[in-house]
Amino acid sequence: MKLSKRAQNINPSMTLSITAKAKEMKKQGLDVVSFGAGEPDFDTMFHIKEAAKKAIDEGFTKYTASSGIIELKEAICAKFRRDNWIDYEPKNIIVSTGGKQALFNMIMVTVDPGDEVIIPVPYWVSYEEMVKLAEGKCVFLKTNNFKINPQDLEKAITPKTKMLILCSPSNPTGVVYDEKELKQIASICLKNNIYILSDEIYEKLIYGKKHVSIASVNEKIKKLTIVINGVSKSYAMTGWRIGYAAAEEEIVKAATRLQDHTTSNPTSISQKAALAAITGPEDHVAKMVYEYKKRRDFMVDRLNRIDGMIASRPDGAFYVFANVSKFYSDEVKGSIDFCKKLLEDAYVAVVPGLAFGDDRFIRLSFATGMEHIKRGLDRMEKFCEKHWK
Repeated sequence: MKLSKRAQNINPSMTLSITAKAKEMKKQGLDVVSFGAGEPDFDTMFHIKEAAKKAIDEGFTKYTASSGIIELKEAICAKFRRDNWIDYEPKNIIVSTGGKQALFNMIMVTVDPGDEVIIPVPYWVSYEEMVKLAEGKCVFLKTNNFKINPQDLEKAITPKTKMLILCSPSNPTGVVYDEKELKQIASICLKNNIYILSDEIYEKLIYGKKHVSIASVNEKIKKLTIVINGVSKSYAMTGWRIGYAAAEEEIVKAATRLQDHTTSNPTSISQKAALAAITGPEDHVAKMVYEYKKRRDFMVDRLNRIDGMIASRPDGAFYVFANVSKFYSDEVKGSIDFCKKLLEDAYVAVVPGLAFGDDRFIRLSFATGMEHIKRGLDRMEKFCEKHWK
């Protein structure tokens, strides 16, 4: 008996693999400092947890509509109008089991075998695997300072191009596209009639800049845009598994049919919690951003003090993408070797840039306490001095 070719072609997530290995080492009693996690270290807000408890107490523990409860869809529409100046109706919304399922659904219902999907490099690890599962072809687009160059985008488009995947704020780089840049990208996609899959999961975690959704640029591009968002990052609700997508009704209907036959509805209790998050106070978001900004500045400055390391300052999300290629040698041939050696020798876990399509880099999350960050970076500096001074 053999596995399907589809199953054999799926690569494991390097981010989850690193996190799992670090946890295993911790279980063995080793003092591991992990910068791998892609989740807030803050707790879910009290009023959100209370809403979930109330749902349980009131027996809201049965199936819901596959695409989510109407109250949550209406709240998501209100959020889009309030935060993004985009007008959607509940028929344009599907609620899924995390942003990851929302992305997967949308790729599966829009991409046919052989269709080309443009993915700017660096990219979040799962985009490539999802396109492969849809039997599409990944077209990796080199970027300029981690951003799409409009001329390069135009050159990458062919008659087979179906979609551009855009992530702002970006995982892993933290870059944020401004309105002018988005208008240029929108114009090119409109001219060539290609979808934009806009991953905006980090929209509220921005430092000194403003988030603009490409769907808000004009009504024409809105029709070609599929917006992905969720409650995981902004509301510290990663384990609750609630994401959502907004798109044209025909696309949402197709994604709903797919969800009907995969997971059915997202967890009923989590939907009530997400409703409380989206409609409730957001004081905690400002507090998180304030803390993340302090950590970001410390981490970037500290990394750049390590001779040979180059780290740019992210404008959003909670990652630093640092260039470590100057440390490569016959022994350390790329980011995987660097990360393995760092974990084994210094007990510091980071994610290799190869997972994101650029082997020169490593990704470090600053969604962890400042003392944790200081201890980990001290070890990294000693590790680099010991092996490469």
